[in-house]
Amino acid sequence: MAPVSLSVSTVKPLGDRIFVKVSESEERTAGGILLPDNAREKPQVGEVTAVGPGKLTEDGKRQPMDVKVGDKVLYSKYAGTEVKLAGEDYVLLSEKDILAIVG
Repeated sequence: MAPVSLSVSTVKPLGDRIFVKVSESEERTAGGILLPDNAREKPQVGEVTAVGPGKLTEDGKRQPMDVKVGDKVLYSKYAGTEVKLAGEDYVLLSEKDILAIVG
């Protein structure tokens, strides 16, 4: 079987799934102390890079998504599936795991 080359442009979420590029975690505390990698908190903010078509309702219609590509979102801490593409961290979330759009 030939190896598959994945990039952000080739990933298309299905249903009510959202593909989010994870923001970098803070390297320093508010007081200026440098944090090692294992002490950093897992980031919960990211930018939406791809959005699925929406959830199918019981009557067969698509429910429109509340987020769009380019939105900065706050998501649940342990939600979704982590994916690494081209050295960048992404997370594939369900729409219900999005807590807020960050303005």
